[in-house]
Amino acid sequence: MTTNDAPSTSNTLPEDVLIILPVRDTVVFPGVVLPIAIGGKHALAAAQEAVRTQRRVGLLVQKDATVEDPDTDGLHQVGTVASVVRFVTAADGTHHLICQGEQRFTVLDYVSRDPFYVARIEPYKEAVTLDREVEARGLNLREKAMEALQLLPQAPAELANAIRAIESIPSLADVVASFMDLKTADKQDILATFDLRTRLDRILTLLNRRIEVLKVSRQIDERTREAFDERQKEAVLRERLRQIQKELGETDRSGAELEDLKKAIKDAAMPPEAEEQALRELARLERMPEGAAEYSMTRTYLDWLIAMPWSKTDAEQLDIERARAILDEDHYGLEKVKRRILEFLAVRKLNPQGRSPILCFVGPPGVGKTSLGQSIAKALGLEFRRVSLGGVHDEAEIRGHRRTYIGSLPGNIAQAMRKAGRRNPVLMLDEVDKLSASHQGDPFSALLEVLDPEQNNTFRDNYLGVPFDLSKVLFIGTANVLDSIPGPLRDRMEIIELTGYTEEEKLQIARRYLLKRQLEANGLSADQVQVSEEALRKLIVDYTREAGVRGLERQIGALLRNAAVTIASGRATSVAIDTEEVTQILGAARFENDVALRTSVPGVATGLAWTPAGGDILFIESSRVKGSGKLILTGQLGDVMKESAQAAVTLIKSQADRLGIDPAMLDNADLHIHVPAGAIPKDGPSAGVAMATSLASLLTQRTVRADVAMTGEISLRGVVLPVGGIKEKCVAAARAGIRTVILPARNRRDLEDIPESVRARLEFVWAEKIDDVLARALEDAPEQRAAA
Repeated sequence: MTTNDAPSTSNTLPEDVLIILPVRDTVVFPGVVLPIAIGGKHALAAAQEAVRTQRRVGLLVQKDATVEDPDTDGLHQVGTVASVVRFVTAADGTHHLICQGEQRFTVLDYVSRDPFYVARIEPYKEAVTLDREVEARGLNLREKAMEALQLLPQAPAELANAIRAIESIPSLADVVASFMDLKTADKQDILATFDLRTRLDRILTLLNRRIEVLKVSRQIDERTREAFDERQKEAVLRERLRQIQKELGETDRSGAELEDLKKAIKDAAMPPEAEEQALRELARLERMPEGAAEYSMTRTYLDWLIAMPWSKTDAEQLDIERARAILDEDHYGLEKVKRRILEFLAVRKLNPQGRSPILCFVGPPGVGKTSLGQSIAKALGLEFRRVSLGGVHDEAEIRGHRRTYIGSLPGNIAQAMRKAGRRNPVLMLDEVDKLSASHQGDPFSALLEVLDPEQNNTFRDNYLGVPFDLSKVLFIGTANVLDSIPGPLRDRMEIIELTGYTEEEKLQIARRYLLKRQLEANGLSADQVQVSEEALRKLIVDYTREAGVRGLERQIGALLRNAAVTIASGRATSVAIDTEEVTQILGAARFENDVALRTSVPGVATGLAWTPAGGDILFIESSRVKGSGKLILTGQLGDVMKESAQAAVTLIKSQADRLGIDPAMLDNADLHIHVPAGAIPKDGPSAGVAMATSLASLLTQRTVRADVAMTGEISLRGVVLPVGGIKEKCVAAARAGIRTVILPARNRRDLEDIPESVRARLEFVWAEKIDDVLARALEDAPEQRAAA
């Protein structure tokens, strides 16, 4: 019968009634001394009463260790009778009781619940006589316990001696169970098992399992010790974790990082070869400690493989009229170039599976090559990426570095594809002509595979090491000159030439694009600053002499910055800029039309030259001094130009009689041919006609017409041979105020390439022989002018 009435004093409790002390996560076996942490008011009251009265207590384990103060239903029924050795209060206020277990007991009922639990118990007495099976199990238990102690690292010798000294098999079982690394529930089950044979079997089963775990742990320790040296101690814990996972048959890391990588590889939709390589590298990464030097390299490589756009593409917007509107909006003029681009887009629309040609825009700086590529990408609705090739002299910049090198990276092509994030971007290879070969390889040769439609569907970057399909990429190259591009590479591209702009085209570009862009860049509006058309024209003629419009845009920016100072300082709310303000802001004109001034004396002819920056005019000056018939050449002339001068001298000497030149003048004098701007190297055969004309003017004392310029190669027979760059030279002539241009007759086919606005301003003379040139270029002789 259970009663809640507590006795008047615990000293009067009978022997079968005990103070019950609830304990957490600690099972005290008979014959074992252990400290117990006390928590909860019932446990604390019970401990204090037991110490005060020096009575034994009954230790019962809580069913739920998280409960602060459980009731009687939250305690197990089987516990241990224990005597109190010592009561300890720690500095932090916690209480501990050191107890020695004596025997098992079972709770029959509770006789009191306040202020501590008191229960009537039934003690359990171990049997004195043991059969053979129990003795055999006891012997096996002792052997297994000693084996476990040998496997434990730094096991105390006293424990082994104690186990050897225990003669009682029940006591041996309780000691072994107490010191085994078991869960509290398993120890409580052993405590509650009264049958000794069953208890021994359960302890042996758990002990054998523990021995196997210790053996595996020792093997892991040995493998870890062999795998790492002193310099890799920080990776030991990770290696131990890896070995444990391996023994458990788990290949996953503790985190989700590797699983995320595997999923990303699957989602990247790589080709079979690339996916197989990625999974192989991922398997290596799983076996590699994070502290290893190769870990970050392998991880970076996998990130590159995952980030490449193996299958992502954008839908092309092949609307020809929309593309025409975008090209007209972004660029003024360039009609032939626009027409070719529209033809290219039309073919791409009608034959989407066909191989696209590699376009290459060739022209002087500032004529809009790069912006044309951006307009094509805008018209197609595709990503645009620019790869700058200027100054690249290492093949690895194109193909990438091999992964054997520290800090290696993919080449510029692969990097641009990753940034684009699509397999079909517009990729502009800027400044192709600025590549150069060196001892590190030939970048031109590396570009052959990139730009060859037959090969680039399996382009292999050295870093990635797997084929990547570039066949859907729209490649566009840009260059200033073609001479430095090797023939095989030039053969893979369709050349589209862009010439310099005429004065009228520059004016329209300045009004439509440059002025608006510079207003925005300088924080101004069209209402605050007005630049007249005459001011823009003055900038074009007097302050910029170039094929493109970059210099013109800089000069417009200078005007607007001056206006910004006026407006920001509060001196005016709006500024109007005309020709007078241009001179005040920029100073005196930088260029002047000095053709008439230079050709006002005999011996000076105006030639036309081609440069990488476009066409330009070139003055050829000749002079005669007393001497022995030598030829003096100055002006930093190249070998070809020197030979053209020698050919011109020989030609004039051979036709001296017909030209009315006294041969004695040539025998007793030295001829000096000079090309001004001596700091600039000059070469090429196209100045031969101008040199011959200059010599004829000098020796006949007939001046060259001020409004005439010429170009062409001369032969010793007086035949005018064709030259290149006719379009650029004619644009330069019109820009310099020339009225008449003398060209080789065999260059007549180039007439249609000259812009219509330039053709309207020039008169073309097609010369077959030097006589045609002299007849049109030289003024009449003085006596002829007098007779007239």
